[in-house]
Amino acid sequence: MRLRLFHGRGGSVGRGGGPAYEAILAQPAGAVNGQIRLTEQGEVIAAKYGHPAVGRRNLEVLVAATLEASLPKGPGDGEDPRFSEAMDVLSREACAAYRNLVYETEGFERYFWESTPISEISRLNIGSRPASRKGGRAITDLRAIPWVFSWGQCRLMLPGWYGFGSAVRTFRAAQGEAGLALLREMHAHWPPFRSLLSNLDMVLAKVDLAIASRYADLVGDAALRTRIFGRIEQECAATLEALRDITGQAGLLEDNPSLRRSIQHRFPYLDPLNHLQVELLSRYRAGDLDGRTERGILLSINGLAAGLRNSG
Repeated sequence: MRLRLFHGRGGSVGRGGGPAYEAILAQPAGAVNGQIRLTEQGEVIAAKYGHPAVGRRNLEVLVAATLEASLPKGPGDGEDPRFSEAMDVLSREACAAYRNLVYETEGFERYFWESTPISEISRLNIGSRPASRKGGRAITDLRAIPWVFSWGQCRLMLPGWYGFGSAVRTFRAAQGEAGLALLREMHAHWPPFRSLLSNLDMVLAKVDLAIASRYADLVGDAALRTRIFGRIEQECAATLEALRDITGQAGLLEDNPSLRRSIQHRFPYLDPLNHLQVELLSRYRAGDLDGRTERGILLSINGLAAGLRNSG
């Protein structure tokens, strides 16, 4: 019986997105044996296949990665058990840090609903299912797309990176300099870890804490705002430091100049949309029910999603 694995790819890193080439090469040995089935999330189809030349390029990338991943491995290409053990530790620590913020921090639910446009996104006609399974405000009831979408709108992209900095800090504290050397070796020789760091690099390049702080100002409780946004800032700094230490890069996207150039060209048009959205959200939530205000919010959501290309 032949097995064909199915890989669903989202538009955002938090839902399986990221560079397709690296993602295919990062699959376990033997998983890609001349074929792999991909499903692209609807939001990225127009961007990746809407133009014949761009569509051809993306298909060539998928074919090239499938061919390369299917080539026989050499005797020294087996997975080092140290890599898997280190990844288990990093995964456990990152998950604990993420869950501590999202599920174990008092007031986080309120912070999320007030500092992101989640309420307004739930009224946007962008999907076949409602934003929440039960119609409540509990984070556990939210579907994945609006959860990730909301963090993208306020320029934090939080589900794509939060916890990595804490995980690396804990790992290095336990392993010392040998721990950092191992992480650098994993980045150089292990495709799954290299793909992970590539995704982190891309997501962090789209984070803007200055803009995110304006969304945080929408939170009515000043003490809650300061406490939670402060934690997010600290974790972001730790994650950036960990990424630089492991990859040896001085800045983000140093090894992906085309994406860095694309972001530099796109984001000057997105920043004003963010500031406009914050102002409209503030007015709308203060009682300005003019239909043009709500329409402006929804248009800004669409514009930011198109420009970020990592919506949900």
